Amino acid sequence: MKPTASRRKPARSPVPDRPSRDEAMQAVRTLIRWAGDDPDREGLVETPDRVVRSYEEFFSGYQQDPSEILAKTFSEVDGYDEMIVMNDIRFESHCEHHMVPIIGKVHIGYLPDRRVVGISKLARLVEVYARRLQIQEKMTVQIADTLQQVLQPKGVAVVIEAAHQCMTTRGVHKPGVGLVTSRMVGAFRKDAATRREFLSIIARSGSGSLGNT
Repeated sequence: MKPTASRRKPARSPVPDRPSRDEAMQAVRTLIRWAGDDPDREGLVETPDRVVRSYEEFFSGYQQDPSEILAKTFSEVDGYDEMIVMNDIRFESHCEHHMVPIIGKVHIGYLPDRRVVGISKLARLVEVYARRLQIQEKMTVQIADTLQQVLQPKGVAVVIEAAHQCMTTRGVHKPGVGLVTSRMVGAFRKDAATRREFLSIIARSGSGSLGNT
């Protein structure tokens, strides 16, 4: 298939000036002292460096432009215009309110308009937004709207199911509770039959709770 460049890109969010690595490590030492321990004891002396390296991985999405991931598309699809669905894309993110994990899966569907994107790019798009401080509702909108703006398909659907450790390991302590959010754009919002087809597909994949939505 012949790749083509995308015609439109969403604006990249401005990134504030970052402190130095040494400043970040010192902040971890401060938190260890605040928690009541000694950052200089043997078991903790290397913890600030480990935490900073972990944060580089957890929040690497800030260093990537999601529109660039979708920039390469393919137009030679022999007239294919049916729904494309990728389901059960696992992700790990962090709640922006408590900085504890959000773990779940994303289901993405879109109706192409002459152009499609490589399937790995859909998973990479999820990763870019997941590897930031997030709330699930915002992440759902970001994934859907970026796909719509860059690919300009006939419609986009995104459903996210996730467990939030901010309410399972702290606060109300309610394990087993999940949150489901969705964003329907274009044909998926306007056409009930299209929306039902998408929800039926992801329900058959194992997300049974969504089948009757």
